[in-house]
Amino acid sequence: MYTILDIETTGGKYNEEGITEIAIHKFDGHQVVDKFISLVNPEKEIQPFVAKLTGINSKMLRTAPKFHEVAKRIVEITEGSVLVAHNAQFDYRILRTEFRRLGYNFERKTLCTVDLSKNLLPDAESYSLGKLVRSLGIPMSDRHRANGDAIATLKLFKLLLSKDSSKTIIKEVVRRETQGELSQRQLDMVEQMPSETGVYYLHDKKGDILFLGKSTYIKKRVNQHFTKNGDKARQLQKETKKITFEKTGSELVALLKENEELAKLAPKYNGNNRPKNLYSLYLNSTKNGYFTFEIHKKRQDKEIITTFNNFNSAKKFLNKITEEFQLCTKLTGVSEETGNCLNYIDGKCSGSCIGKEDTIVYNERVQKAMDKYSMSNKNVVIVDKGREVGEYSAILIKEGKFKGIGYYNLNHQINNIHILESIITPMKGTASAIHIIESYLRKKRVKKIVDLNN
Repeated sequence: MYTILDIETTGGKYNEEGITEIAIHKFDGHQVVDKFISLVNPEKEIQPFVAKLTGINSKMLRTAPKFHEVAKRIVEITEGSVLVAHNAQFDYRILRTEFRRLGYNFERKTLCTVDLSKNLLPDAESYSLGKLVRSLGIPMSDRHRANGDAIATLKLFKLLLSKDSSKTIIKEVVRRETQGELSQRQLDMVEQMPSETGVYYLHDKKGDILFLGKSTYIKKRVNQHFTKNGDKARQLQKETKKITFEKTGSELVALLKENEELAKLAPKYNGNNRPKNLYSLYLNSTKNGYFTFEIHKKRQDKEIITTFNNFNSAKKFLNKITEEFQLCTKLTGVSEETGNCLNYIDGKCSGSCIGKEDTIVYNERVQKAMDKYSMSNKNVVIVDKGREVGEYSAILIKEGKFKGIGYYNLNHQINNIHILESIITPMKGTASAIHIIESYLRKKRVKKIVDLNN
């Protein structure tokens, strides 16, 4: 659990500042579950330059509660959570100073989004909150007011969590939280899993990931881990001390995250289930210039159109595009006639099998099939469901290579290539990633595919 915090102060000498406004958003890693926003009477004058910067003046604060009147609420909403702030050292110091004046020792673990940004967004021109969120296309209002800055920090933190592919943030928090053997309380956490799409993680007592997987129904899938029999399953149940998850909204995003993180993290209890010997589809042409297809495991001398888990899947695909684009069964390799194909007799083939159809006309239909089902040389963004209402996921493909995933709320974030690339979490453009994308698109729908060349 995290509490996103922002504080506005009177300014003045070090450790003599007073709080004028505070905003706290309690965030479970997925959504805000509680919040507290209030002006605070600091019982001292506000520095003129601070009043001009924030718009908060002494007159506004006369009837505001004093710190001792809101202290209990702050303790309650931050209890058991990690404080997250932009320049956390400052906000945490101010809070501790105020509590110390009341004779209370306020202690919480902290995370600083400045430090996290420097690690996860190393190419940013500035790490000031305003400039950083603007460069990421994150909308911001009420700059230098506690709630405006807190909301911007929350959106930034969500982006940082999604970019943290090594899971260093979550592992560190889990490591601090987890003690002792597996308890009934921890088993009950299965009930807290969402019935939604995403990736889930089973952690040991150090916070290290024992197992990760994807599911369109996380709660049901995680529950299966605790009801399985067998030595390996029981050992995993015994070693699991914490379960975390990351909603993706899109099943395709979940598949890509799972693929990337399995290769990167190599969890102890994940087997290697990824196919090693994919079958690939290649393009050839006849002496007359008609395009034909062939299926092989791997060829270095030809460009791959798309890939399949096995030979039968490749043959089924050829059957599908033959019917969908009215192609010739003989030229696609679906049938092996020496003369005209069977479709010519039925009137479904225009005679390319016997040289009657214009090669340009026929090959245009073949090209349409490849354009629809292959990512080869494409520059596109695959847009699909997001993690919440009003949000969308974006999968970036450049020159046929998978570049990464991200989330956006506003159309200009994907229409502006510089903003798009800044919100994308880079991932390895492996052959397996493209295979996952193409295989998924052959079977299921996404929201839309945006051509970046147009």
